[in-house]
Amino acid sequence: MRTWKRLSLGLALMSLLGCAPEQQSQPNSAAPAAEVKTYEWKLVTTWPKNFPGLGVAPENFAKKVEAMSAGRLKVKVYGAGDLVPAFEVFDTVSQGTAEMGHSAAYYWKGKVPAAQVFTTIPFGMNAQQMNGWLNQGGGLELWQELYQPFGLIPMPGGNSGVQMGGWFNKEINSLADLEGLKMRLPGLGGEVLSRLGGVPVTLPGGELFTALQTGAIDATEWVGPYNDLAFGLHKAAKFYYYPGWHEPGTALEFMINEQAFKSLPADLQEIVVTAAQAVNQAMLDEYTTRNIEALRSLTEDHGIELKPWPPEVLAALRAASTEVMAEQAAKDPAMKKVLEAYQTYANGVRNYHRISENAYDQMINQ
Repeated sequence: MRTWKRLSLGLALMSLLGCAPEQQSQPNSAAPAAEVKTYEWKLVTTWPKNFPGLGVAPENFAKKVEAMSAGRLKVKVYGAGDLVPAFEVFDTVSQGTAEMGHSAAYYWKGKVPAAQVFTTIPFGMNAQQMNGWLNQGGGLELWQELYQPFGLIPMPGGNSGVQMGGWFNKEINSLADLEGLKMRLPGLGGEVLSRLGGVPVTLPGGELFTALQTGAIDATEWVGPYNDLAFGLHKAAKFYYYPGWHEPGTALEFMINEQAFKSLPADLQEIVVTAAQAVNQAMLDEYTTRNIEALRSLTEDHGIELKPWPPEVLAALRAASTEVMAEQAAKDPAMKKVLEAYQTYANGVRNYHRISENAYDQMINQ
């Protein structure tokens, strides 16, 4: 019996070996693997390349997209001025010269006045509240509707949190000190400043230090300790005011050329959206953490005078802000629609935060 089993096993082995040469003689019998299609995108930004926070966010986005897509979608990031000037990002992506952009929507107020709301408004929502409105409260849908005529798809691209009030070469003790003050202050905050006699100026970040140092402007806001220290603004001005009434929760944006996005297969589209969501939260985490050490350095190492806004000035700014919002809504139907939706959500979330976030802060700081 055992001999028969050995013989059977040997015959079977010989049969298999006999088939091997025939199989190996037909190497082309299997169909070739389908070629994997790859995509290469350009992403233009309003920030200096790799600038802390703002400039790092699009770089992180590009890395995440390439990693998650296994190299099928590669995104090359261009800083302000590398491919196009800082304030031409919107047109560049709309025209399809670049597939993506990273910027702040309030820079496009001349094209789309209501876009300003999707960055921030004076005395508006903070970062947590803004993210809630955009991602869960209907804000993103309104934003997409606003950009659709330009062939653009917007999505949140980061948030720097409550900003600082700005750098000044003189103290602000009363409303009289705002009269004739030339300050870099974009968006609706600039409109409010002008209502109180100030002169708002819009400049890209890379020009702020020189403009402040040479006296071309009297004051500037940028972001907060983390970015302001990196730009060396403490070397050009001494007084650092808080809080940032003009930008209480500054949302950044990714914008995507609609045709380019629709040309991607569904899985790559999902990767783009997921990477943007990750970067949106990561930026806020970064600013929350980095501002701690940067503020310590500004006050302890560089002797900067940290000063609160006088109550009289804040009250006047808030009243002027209410007037500006009403006027903006009255002259632009899209602005009216967006502001009403924004304010409805803001009222609701503030009612809740009054007994949650705010109540806890008051308790813990007693």
